Amino acid sequence: MKVSSLPLQATLEALQPLSTSSDLRAQTRKETQSNTDIPILVALDDDPTGTQTCHDIPVLTTWSVEVLEEEFKDTPSGSGFFILTNSQALHPPEAKILMMEICQNLKVAASVAGKAFEIVLRGDSTLRGHFPLEPEAAEEVLGQADAWILAPFFLQGGRYTINDVHYVAEKDTLVPAGETPFAKDATFGYKSSNLRDWVVEKSKGKIKSEMVKSLSLQDIRLGGPDKVGEILETTAKGSVVILNAASEEDMDVAILGILKASSKGKKFLFRTGAAFVSARLGIFPIPPISAKQLQLDGSTGGLIIAGSYVPKTTAQLAALRQKSGSRLTTVELDVAKLLESPERAELELEHALSVAESELKKPQDVLIMTSRKLITGADEAKSLDIGSTVASTLVSFLTLLNAKPRYVIAKGGITSSDMATKGLNMKRAIIVGQAAAGVPLWRCDEPTCKHPGLPYVVFPGNVGDDETLFEVVDRWRM
Repeated sequence: MKVSSLPLQATLEALQPLSTSSDLRAQTRKETQSNTDIPILVALDDDPTGTQTCHDIPVLTTWSVEVLEEEFKDTPSGSGFFILTNSQALHPPEAKILMMEICQNLKVAASVAGKAFEIVLRGDSTLRGHFPLEPEAAEEVLGQADAWILAPFFLQGGRYTINDVHYVAEKDTLVPAGETPFAKDATFGYKSSNLRDWVVEKSKGKIKSEMVKSLSLQDIRLGGPDKVGEILETTAKGSVVILNAASEEDMDVAILGILKASSKGKKFLFRTGAAFVSARLGIFPIPPISAKQLQLDGSTGGLIIAGSYVPKTTAQLAALRQKSGSRLTTVELDVAKLLESPERAELELEHALSVAESELKKPQDVLIMTSRKLITGADEAKSLDIGSTVASTLVSFLTLLNAKPRYVIAKGGITSSDMATKGLNMKRAIIVGQAAAGVPLWRCDEPTCKHPGLPYVVFPGNVGDDETLFEVVDRWRM
C-alpha cells in the first residue's frame, strides 16, 4: 500500500507529547553501570557508519576468540563495543557464514572471560542490508530469542518511525522510505515503507504479518517504560516487534522498558539503526570534534576518498568541489575503465597516486572520487561484484600512497570499511566522537596501523545535507 509523504515539523508537533520530563538517558546510564546483571552489548556493524552516535568506546575489525576474550575482560558489565563485520559488502551465503563465525567466537570468548553478552545487529537506517538472514544466522548459534526488535530510528540522519511507517526526512518533508532512492538499491532494494509489510516482503512471506507486533508512540509516550516492559513480557515467542520512535527520548523510554523485560528473563535480538546503541549504553551526545581538539598537522593536505553512489553523496561532492575552488584538487577514477581491464585500471590508479603524492605535500587537500555514473550488473550479485572491484582499487590507492595526509575522510559505508581495515590496517580503533552530526570519527593508535593516531572519518553516504561534507573539510583546513 502506497504511503504519502508528510510535512516534517507539523507531523512531529502533532504527536502525543512525552508524559515524563525526567532525564531518561541518565537513568539508563545509572542502571547499566550499577547493575552487574546487565550483559555487555556487542554491536555487530554491517558497515562502519553505525558508530555515528557513540564516543569513547572501541570498535574491532577482527574477531578471533583471543581478541574477543581480551575485549570482554576489559569491558565492564552494561558497557559494550563494536565489531565491524562489513557484511553489507558480502553475498548472502558469505554473510551468513561470517555472522555464525563471529557469534560462535563471541560465545566461546564470553564463556572464558566469565561475561554475559547480547548482540545488536546495527544496520542501515534506510533499511538496506541482509535481513532476515543475519538475525536467523545469529539465532542458529546463540539460540532463539523471545522476539526480534526492529528499531531503525536515527535522528541525526532524519529517520523516523511513526505508526509503523519508516520515513526519511528530506529537508522539510518526511518521505516514506520505500519512495526514496535507498529503496531502489541494486542489491538491497525494497518496496514497503510500512515496517510490518517490509518484514513480510524481506522474508519473502516466511515471517507472517500476524507475527509482526508494534510498540507504538502512544505506548511509549503515555505508558512509559512500564508499558513497554509489559508489552514485551507478553509478546509471543518468535515475534518481530517494531519500535516506533520520533525522538531520542522515545528511544530512551523504550530502552528502559527493554531492560525491565530483560530483567524478567526475556531475551531479545536487535536489528537497529545507530541511535539504539548509544541509548542502550547511556551515551550522551557531544559536539562535533574541532580541528583544534585534534591538533591537526598543517604541513600536509587532507584526503577525501569517495566511493558511495547514492544521490546525497553526489550532491555533497558537487558542493565540496564548487565551494572549495582552488583549495581542493580532484582526481576522478573512471569506473568504466576500472572494469574494462586490469591494465586500464592500473593506469587510472597510477595517475591518482601521482597527483595525490605531489598535492598532499604542498599542502593541498585532495579528493579521490569514483565517476558518478552508476554502473550496475545484471542482478544483485553482479552489482555487488562491481562494487567490490571499485573498492579494491580505492584500497590499492590508499595502501600504495606514501604521503601521510592530515586526515582521511572515507565517503560511503563499504568504502570506509575497506579504507580502515585494508587501506590503513586498523585492528582496534577508538570512536573519538563525530566530525558532524551522524558522521563518526575514529582514531587507531596501534603500531600495526599504517598511520597511528591519524584522524579517520567514516562519512556515511546518506547522512547530512548537501554542504555537510564541505563544512567538515572547511573546518579542518589549517
